[in-house]
Amino acid sequence: MSGDGDQRTVLLVHPGAELFGSDRMLLESAIGLVAAGARVVVALPSSGLLVPELRAAGAEVVILPMLVLRKVLLTPRGLPRLFRDTFRGLGAAWRLIGRLRPDVVYVSTIIIPQWPLVARLRRTRSVSHVHEAEASGNKLVNGILYSPHLASERTIVNSRFSLDTIRTALPALARRSHVVYNGVASPPQPISPRPRIERALRVLYIGRLSPRKGPDLVIEAASALHTTGREVEVTLLGAVFEGYEWFERDLREQAAAAGVSVDFAGFHSTIWPFLAEADVLVVPSRVDEPFGNTAVEGILALRPVIASDSSGLREAAGGYATAQLVTPGDAESIAAALTDIHARWNEIVSTVADSRAEALRRHAPDVYRASITAHVLP
Repeated sequence: MSGDGDQRTVLLVHPGAELFGSDRMLLESAIGLVAAGARVVVALPSSGLLVPELRAAGAEVVILPMLVLRKVLLTPRGLPRLFRDTFRGLGAAWRLIGRLRPDVVYVSTIIIPQWPLVARLRRTRSVSHVHEAEASGNKLVNGILYSPHLASERTIVNSRFSLDTIRTALPALARRSHVVYNGVASPPQPISPRPRIERALRVLYIGRLSPRKGPDLVIEAASALHTTGREVEVTLLGAVFEGYEWFERDLREQAAAAGVSVDFAGFHSTIWPFLAEADVLVVPSRVDEPFGNTAVEGILALRPVIASDSSGLREAAGGYATAQLVTPGDAESIAAALTDIHARWNEIVSTVADSRAEALRRHAPDVYRASITAHVLP
């Protein structure tokens, strides 16, 4: 055992330092473990916006080489880097666990596969937290990605959909997995929606600018409404992954041709001011999502939400009077939902507070933090 007196040391390992969904959940996990009295050390492959947030929460941060499985590494051009990161990552993980002698290693996401294996070799207990689930993906590939986490004593997953996806690919891992729904932070005093829409309907998209996430569908739906005489203003809040700059160029060309106002706002760590200015949040993912933090954030911000009727998004946005689920990949369905919200604006505005209250009950960060702590420090 490590630490001073009875204090336990938890090593949290995460593949990035941004402030997207899984990054925010890593932060919430750290906050909960610090509050439980643990010494929390977070290992990251690079610095970024997450680092000062972790330090403010009372965690220590270590930057070290790490194998992070990205698609670019699985190409011929990426193989040299894959081999380099594999060997450097093994050595760095071995040395850090040996130096810290943590009581438990908490492995966040499946794309850092070395850590459960190194922890097992170091005879250190580990817990894996799976944030990824792609039921439409190749079953064999999914099984390979999940298999290193059999070395962990316990697995946490963020939705029933994620658990079902694991069960299909690797039943042995599913049997030791436990569902903990994401805790989602809320603005303390959200701004009420506009009492009436006098001119343009303000539509917000939050997330990566990626074909998988479907921001182009929002522009297409806005264009369809524009042709019927309805004014729509779109804000895209997010940025591209490195190597996807071409997609942002395509989006800008699409926006110019669509004849609608599209604001490319870029990435911002604080989303609440943008939600306060928006009328509707759209979460239009084309592919499986393990959960849907963004949809819940929209509901917590007192905004109607349109989300794809699939995967974990169905769990995140389902059951709310102010959330509509639409056919994935279908801009016409999004346009129809926007038209319906516009037509029923007074009715929807009268029920957003009830939806927020239910979201607070389902996804309170305190409940999430306590659940994570119970699994990591039983």
